[in-house]
Amino acid sequence: MADPHSGPHSRRDQVEENLEEKLVEILRPELDAAEHELTADQQPAPEPEQPADEPAKPAQTTDKDFFHALGGWGALLDIGLPWIAFLIVYGASDHDLRLALIVAVGSAGLVAVLRLIRKQPLRNVFGGFVGVLISAWVANRTGDAKDVYVPGLLTNLGYGALYLITVLIRWPLFGVLYGVITQTGTAWRKDPAMLKGFSRATMVFVGLFAIRLIVQVPLYLAGYLNALGIAKVGLGLPFYALALWMAYAVLRGSLPPDKWDEARDHVTHLLRGNKK
Repeated sequence: MADPHSGPHSRRDQVEENLEEKLVEILRPELDAAEHELTADQQPAPEPEQPADEPAKPAQTTDKDFFHALGGWGALLDIGLPWIAFLIVYGASDHDLRLALIVAVGSAGLVAVLRLIRKQPLRNVFGGFVGVLISAWVANRTGDAKDVYVPGLLTNLGYGALYLITVLIRWPLFGVLYGVITQTGTAWRKDPAMLKGFSRATMVFVGLFAIRLIVQVPLYLAGYLNALGIAKVGLGLPFYALALWMAYAVLRGSLPPDKWDEARDHVTHLLRGNKK
């Protein structure tokens, strides 16, 4: 009896199966390659490894982080508190210089404690306190209340001259600090936009120091203590905030976005007291 599976249709099915197997074997390399490529496209690309000799970049920050690293508005208020206390106590106590100086130093000490509680870098904690302490010492030595402002005038003169000189010799101080902070050395001087931006930002603070001296020196020489104190406070807190904003805006507008982001990140972490 004939096998029902041995007819013409069976032989044709067998041939078709053999052909399909051969076709799969021929196309197998191409199919594997296509599958590998599809899988690779669906997976995230690995991050490029950072060269060992390249300094690690800090975590990305925002403009808001930059301002908070400076201490925010609280830091600006800290600057004027001891001098406001000095003026109020000196006027209310019938010009008791010693009492006014004690209150000013005490206010500065309170500000330092508050900064410690906020966990700010030590340079911010003790910087303002030491400045008030020196001013109080000078006024106590001379016995003249207006001499409490002499260290501040000399400081503005010194900083103003230093900032101006760095711009005139085409080594603006902000650029030098940028090179140190970002560990890029003097590469910024080869970029005209960066050189111009850092020069402008530095000149903003030259103007800050110059205006303080133009207003305060005549008041000091004339002996107008109350007006000098008001000018000291007004040209300290509000004017510093204005100059800081202007320098910030000038520098940000002068630098390419990627370089500005890098500079802001490094400066923000430095002000926070972190390495990264």
